Amino acid sequence: MNQPDGDNDAGSQAQRAFFGRRKGHKLRAHQADLIAQLLPQLSLDIAGPPITDLNALFGTPVDQVRLEIGFGGGEHLIAEARAFPHTGFIGCEPYVNGMAKILTLIETNDVKNIRLFAGDAAELLAWLPASSLARIDLIHPDPWPKRRHWKRRFVQDTMIAAMTRALKPGGEFRFVSDISDYCAWTLSHFARATDFDWTAERALDWREPWPDYTMTRYGRKAEREGRVAAYLIFKKIGKREG
Repeated sequence: MNQPDGDNDAGSQAQRAFFGRRKGHKLRAHQADLIAQLLPQLSLDIAGPPITDLNALFGTPVDQVRLEIGFGGGEHLIAEARAFPHTGFIGCEPYVNGMAKILTLIETNDVKNIRLFAGDAAELLAWLPASSLARIDLIHPDPWPKRRHWKRRFVQDTMIAAMTRALKPGGEFRFVSDISDYCAWTLSHFARATDFDWTAERALDWREPWPDYTMTRYGRKAEREGRVAAYLIFKKIGKREG
């Protein structure tokens, strides 16, 4: 599969492998205990029967459900969950150390409206009911800068199709990156996605974070090092007239 975007090999995409780090430094004792005890209580089991109502997954009543893909240390996801207690949040992160960090934050802040998936977002999106998500966030994803690795980027035509299925009409995909090439790549892919509109009407709409955005540690580091991020919002549209 040597195409730049990896979108032309349907068989390979159907069996899409996870590309990333599963585990880093050794977990502290309490982190390991959280992985063993708390994570099973919050994990989604996508091997089980399909679910029809995502709202029922949460230990507190929720009005809608959002997904964050690759939440890293969990700062953004925790902040959003605390700011919107009546929204359910699903965090997808296969990196064990990231999962340990967010479990610590969930325990410390007694957060009830987060569920977790320690696996590939492509598999999770395929499991989710159609038109079940209000929003999907992808914050500073791995840019896979080498051309031969571009097929490993999350933003692909196939993943956009998967998000189209999972998002409600009017639902949003929000993307943040300080890598200009990946931003251009994302804009190019969504420009040919007939089910989405880019919401920006002026330069400040993508040059500045959206209101109440929680800056991550990576984002602050990028700012210190002079890298400028783009904040892109794409809205799923209904059926176009005509």
